[in-house]
Amino acid sequence: MNYSTLKKTVALSVVTLMAAGIASAQTATTDTSKMSSAMSTAKVFGGASQYRTFSIGINGGVTGDALLTGGRNDGFRRAVVSYGYGIYLKQQWAQSWSTQLDLTGGQVKGNDGSVDPGFFKTNYFQEELNGTYNFASIDMDYLHRERTVNFFLKGGAGLIQYNPQGEFADGTTFDYTNDAGKKHYVSNLVLDAGAGVKFRLSNAVALDLGYTENFIDAQNFDGTKTGYPQKDHYAYGYAGLEFTLGSKSKPALEWANPVAMMYDELYDAALRQEVEALKGRVTNVETAVADLKKDSDGDGVSDQFDKCPNTPAGSVVDGSGCVIVFPKDTVKMDSAKAAPFSNIQFEFDSSVLRTSSYPALDASSADLRASGKTITLAGYASSEGTAAHNMRLSKDRAESVKTYLVNSGVEAKHLKIKAYGETHPIADNSTEEGRVANRRVEFHQ
Repeated sequence: MNYSTLKKTVALSVVTLMAAGIASAQTATTDTSKMSSAMSTAKVFGGASQYRTFSIGINGGVTGDALLTGGRNDGFRRAVVSYGYGIYLKQQWAQSWSTQLDLTGGQVKGNDGSVDPGFFKTNYFQEELNGTYNFASIDMDYLHRERTVNFFLKGGAGLIQYNPQGEFADGTTFDYTNDAGKKHYVSNLVLDAGAGVKFRLSNAVALDLGYTENFIDAQNFDGTKTGYPQKDHYAYGYAGLEFTLGSKSKPALEWANPVAMMYDELYDAALRQEVEALKGRVTNVETAVADLKKDSDGDGVSDQFDKCPNTPAGSVVDGSGCVIVFPKDTVKMDSAKAAPFSNIQFEFDSSVLRTSSYPALDASSADLRASGKTITLAGYASSEGTAAHNMRLSKDRAESVKTYLVNSGVEAKHLKIKAYGETHPIADNSTEEGRVANRRVEFHQ
């Protein structure tokens, strides 16, 4: 495709898209209430899929070889305004960042301003990949659902094809043609940098105003190679329209307000229902925990596990909430006579004296101190565990009683120790009540 055909194609595309933009803007104007209703519908954040991120833009404007930041080409020192046009395809990655492919073309002119001026005109076409950064907005995000004005910076790199033509001050003409007399386009690297502002006209159309400075990696853009080592450049100021592609039910990511989205989530019906359901589940758990902790009769066993409700206050109960009945009489041994004192009781797998045994031990201590008798402390255990373990446990229990009596004034020489382990049970070891009774120490004379 030669330059003339390409220029016609781009120009036709620009006209077509301008017409589409005007029609879209008119539709948006007549349907403002519908659009506002759609945009006010609350949504829970769902990622990039809920936004429109692709757009296409067109623009047209003026070119010149002088830059606003200073500097001009050395071949022809007087700037002459000419024309430029472009089209681009953009992908928005975040509210502030996007990349776009720019296709631009046009003509740059200049002359040397002398009495018999020379001049140049260069037709060009270039393709660039640019990054765009929205660095500011005059809208405060806390006060507007959508941003309406964005300021941006732009920069990128690409290729430029150009064909310089003109005449020097001495009347010598130049024209880049090949041997067949056709225009010859030179290709070189080009870098650009610019800035601009966009105005959101509707949910699908934005007005795009911008300015770029283009730096060419060559010195012959104006047909001359003067001013070494300075390279040639040109400027492009433009106005255009950008059209966001995709379903109109989705907002454009470039104009979205993340703060407004956070507030929308608080009013989303589905989310609020889920929160209420969660509150209900928490309440049910709290009720269940309260039921588990409820103990109506105060015996230390919750109602859910209490098999004997309404036990009298102060009763000693087992794990099922039932009162433990202790044997009242000491069973006589086959070869020894038991003392007339109650059995001394212990907890399961323990040699620590129960406080309920202290009155009997104190009475036994007084009797032994008065009589000077020598007795045997016989230790026993229930049938849980091995026989060897129960033998050691019964000995430890007898030692605990001896220690108590000695501390209360009984001479140690009047106290003997005998361990019987799990032998000689006084109750049935197959029941909890029987096992409690068998965990004991007896006094034998």
